[in-house]
Amino acid sequence: MKLERPWQAKANHSRHSRVKFSRFATGKLEAMSLPFGPGMTLEPNPVLPWRSLANLEFLVLVGVTGVGKTTTLEALQSAGLELSLLPDRRLVTDVVMIEALAGHPVSDREERFAWTAKYRKLHPGGMAEAIGKLAVNLGLLRPPLVFDGLRGLEEVSYAASQYAGARFIVLDAPDTVRVQRLLGRSDAFDKMTVNTSNASTLEQLVSIPGVELVFSRFELEQLSNLDLPASEVVAKCKIVVTERRNYDPIAAREYLRTLPGERVLYLDTTAHPPLEVAKRIGAWL
Repeated sequence: MKLERPWQAKANHSRHSRVKFSRFATGKLEAMSLPFGPGMTLEPNPVLPWRSLANLEFLVLVGVTGVGKTTTLEALQSAGLELSLLPDRRLVTDVVMIEALAGHPVSDREERFAWTAKYRKLHPGGMAEAIGKLAVNLGLLRPPLVFDGLRGLEEVSYAASQYAGARFIVLDAPDTVRVQRLLGRSDAFDKMTVNTSNASTLEQLVSIPGVELVFSRFELEQLSNLDLPASEVVAKCKIVVTERRNYDPIAAREYLRTLPGERVLYLDTTAHPPLEVAKRIGAWL
């Protein structure tokens, strides 16, 4: 039994569909006992040069939501650097983790975090294990291959140890900046359920479980003073807090700093404009 899921058809629904990278229509997910179930295998076409991503050289963008991954990819395009963008994290999560475990689409970010956490209990490497099942057609894709993206210590350490050809571009930004970017990008994917309340914005922010581990009181006061609906500000803060609880970007960054410089490039996207970030990446490649 084959799982018919051509990547080009799905690509039109990707947040990167507006970026004209080399088509990743030839990427596909090979068989796994999870999540597709016994007998649901996808075999590479022997006529075409299919290769497992695990055995290839490829670039990985590392960073949590709002650090500037999409903006960086667009800047790389503007700088004239051709990339082959593989199915991104959002798409692989839908196919490999959520559709298999939940049995239905899930849009709420907090619920998605819960399902991906369940997947990680079965596969500790999380998304890094999942991309090891990607196969690409080197007859149609032009290097460098790029995956967007990995996050958290478990994912980056698995990828670094298991995929000798993986190189990592770490994008970073302060959490308050990430919240403001989320508020400004109007992405329908940034959906998080919040309870409506008559409490002030600051009171609602302070009540987010675990918020004190991510934001200082001063930062919360600054965010509460934004001229935006309280529900929007609280929802975006909740995304950042929940994501930090599931994927520690600091631990991931510190681990990657132990790797040789030719494997890791670290960039603060608040310290450099997008085209400068793209220039530095191009020079590093």
